[in-house]
Amino acid sequence: MAAERTGNLQIRANSIATEILFDEKKGKATGVRVLDAETGEVTEFHAEVIFLCASTLNSAWLMMNSTSRRFPNGFGNASDQLGRNIMDHHLGVGAGAEVPGFEDMYYSGRRPNGIYVPRFRNLGDEATKRKDYIRGFGYQGGAARLGWDRGAEGLGAERKAALTQPGPWMIRLGGFGEILPYADNRVTMNHALKDKHGLPTLTFDVTIRENEKAMRKDMAAAGAEMLEAAGFKNVRAVADGDYGPGLGIHEMGAARMGRDPKTSVLNAHNQVWECKNVFVTDGAAMVSSSCVNPSLTYMALTARACAYAVEAKKKGEL
Repeated sequence: MAAERTGNLQIRANSIATEILFDEKKGKATGVRVLDAETGEVTEFHAEVIFLCASTLNSAWLMMNSTSRRFPNGFGNASDQLGRNIMDHHLGVGAGAEVPGFEDMYYSGRRPNGIYVPRFRNLGDEATKRKDYIRGFGYQGGAARLGWDRGAEGLGAERKAALTQPGPWMIRLGGFGEILPYADNRVTMNHALKDKHGLPTLTFDVTIRENEKAMRKDMAAAGAEMLEAAGFKNVRAVADGDYGPGLGIHEMGAARMGRDPKTSVLNAHNQVWECKNVFVTDGAAMVSSSCVNPSLTYMALTARACAYAVEAKKKGEL
């Protein structure tokens, strides 16, 4: 890592950042307060520039827990957008089928490959436009042979013999869809329910809406249509899987970027509008969720914000 090569990087384990320290006279953040998860010791670390990249919900929690006379409703929350617009990727819907033939073939090792079908709905033309929902989804999937857990019949030696033989080849397409940013899909601080460290917890009020429900129907139908057209057998659509927000583990939103401090928490450089020496560069900054894995975007945002902070510091702007 570049930071390691400087010799100035220190990584601390068992450290829970609990509060951003703010100096009202300077109008700047001066550091963070940290709780040792094992000893309970509280330590303050001071810095001229602070980056929050603790994952969407932890960064949001830290900002919401950092209240003061200047920020009574949470750090940088004059817009009342902190904790709102929570997004994920919804999944658990798609289609599967049997692949005829190839009974003399198997696979081994860690396969580096899989199936990815890029988004093909609502691309800006009439041919891909849907009337029942906006935005879109992609497919992730793969093929494999059913294994010992496929439910072979019989008892004793008969069952054991059956389980030594691999089952048929199967193929699956799993939809991976965008959730729109809804202001009332939000997390709030619960001061009545504490964690084991005595810290307040987050309460979630996040659901998918009609747009996502309509998209899920299309995920199943289009997946089955593709597998049928490819000539696979016993195609079955998974009409609606058991999905709840968070199962996609791609939480986004909560401190979104924007052009107007009245409707966003961060500016275009990932700076907190109301405190320019604090940057938030994880999924909390996202304004929309797209339908692809977002982690590389977080990395790009962080690199860009770091480069901006260095130049701003040289110019005396931080």
